[in-house]
Amino acid sequence: MTKLHYQSGFGNEFATECLPGALPVGRNSPQRIAYGLYAEQLSGTAFTAPRGDNRRSWLYRIRPAAMHGTFTSYDDAKNLVNDFTQQSPNPNQLRWSPPNLIGRSVDFIDGLTTYCGNAQAPDGTGIAIHIYTADTSMTDRAFYNADAEMLIVLQQGRLRFATELGVIDAEPHEIVVIPRGVRFKVQLLDGDGTLHRGYVCENFGALLKLPDLGPIGSNGLANPRDFLTPVAAYEDSDSPHELIAKFGSALWRAEMKHSPLDVVAWHGNYAPYKYDLRHFNAIGSISFDHPDPSIFLVLHSASDTPGVSNMDFVIFPPRILAMQDTFRPPWFHRNVASEFMGLIHGAYDAKAEGFSPGGASLHNCMTGHGPDAETFDKASNADTSKPHYITDTMAFMFEARHILRPTKHALECAELQRDYADCWQGLNKHFNPRKM
Repeated sequence: MTKLHYQSGFGNEFATECLPGALPVGRNSPQRIAYGLYAEQLSGTAFTAPRGDNRRSWLYRIRPAAMHGTFTSYDDAKNLVNDFTQQSPNPNQLRWSPPNLIGRSVDFIDGLTTYCGNAQAPDGTGIAIHIYTADTSMTDRAFYNADAEMLIVLQQGRLRFATELGVIDAEPHEIVVIPRGVRFKVQLLDGDGTLHRGYVCENFGALLKLPDLGPIGSNGLANPRDFLTPVAAYEDSDSPHELIAKFGSALWRAEMKHSPLDVVAWHGNYAPYKYDLRHFNAIGSISFDHPDPSIFLVLHSASDTPGVSNMDFVIFPPRILAMQDTFRPPWFHRNVASEFMGLIHGAYDAKAEGFSPGGASLHNCMTGHGPDAETFDKASNADTSKPHYITDTMAFMFEARHILRPTKHALECAELQRDYADCWQGLNKHFNPRKM
């Protein structure tokens, strides 16, 4: 396998070229560009956004992105939904088993299945959550999302993201973020015909960023240096391509006479990146009590309300629990936010069974949830004078500001565990007013 090269750092200004001198010096769009390239700016924020928030990159490419045929409607991604005004809210605890490919042969785009969401793309807020299943690589077709940036959580199978700005190889335990508008192909590194699976969060709101650390200080959680952005790589291909676009909550297709991944050089701070969740530096209590899950925040999309995110991406990695005289698993709680959880690997410490890698759960705003009866009994009688080493696990959560509305498919599919709520029915009554 070809060794790929990356640039380190979150939100950095990068400069990268495949051919020497392809990047102009001292100006972004000179009258003539080396190698007969075209200059094109890709802006991910308003032109007038403050310097610290402004995201844009200059691309120097073989052909400008405007060269494609007329877009027409595309309907093959049959389970993709983005208009949640037609979905009814649901306060029930919901959980799904891992999906599989049964009688289907699909690539990353056609294999997207929407589970829930809370906005329409043109509103500029909210999220949509999908699970992808794929057993076919994208070859002479590419995709871009004009509605949202995409946070992709790999769960099974390795993927290659060939993007306009370079190539990213990723494996389970890694995430990939594709900015709004960036064109890309997804190729299956474990071979066509094998199941590749994971989760996708479309973020319609403010761009994802690292959280402020506050009293934690200058280190901890996800470190900027561990975020990797690809160096320039291009395809000089005149073979016909199909370009799929997500625009205004719908999919569109157009014919192209060449590969859209033809950027020879670029510079800027608007680019795809990946992060290995195993590099996350977990923070926790070393005395007593159970901190809020916000200490596991990797990335978030800010909202117009200070301290309230449009979306939080939180993980529950291997860690050591040392709190004494404390119920160590996640406690019973009701939350103003809505929580969609997935399991990448191993077992989740708040559930004894039923929550499998590749599966998912949804606990909406103020819907009570927490450990099942078996986990409660075990944790209530555990020896907390000794640390508890949680290993061989990786779970995550998309936490949303607004109610997540499940799709019709999510409520009717075979993967829905219709007996999920039974896991709390075995909790016994321990109350005795005559005994402390």
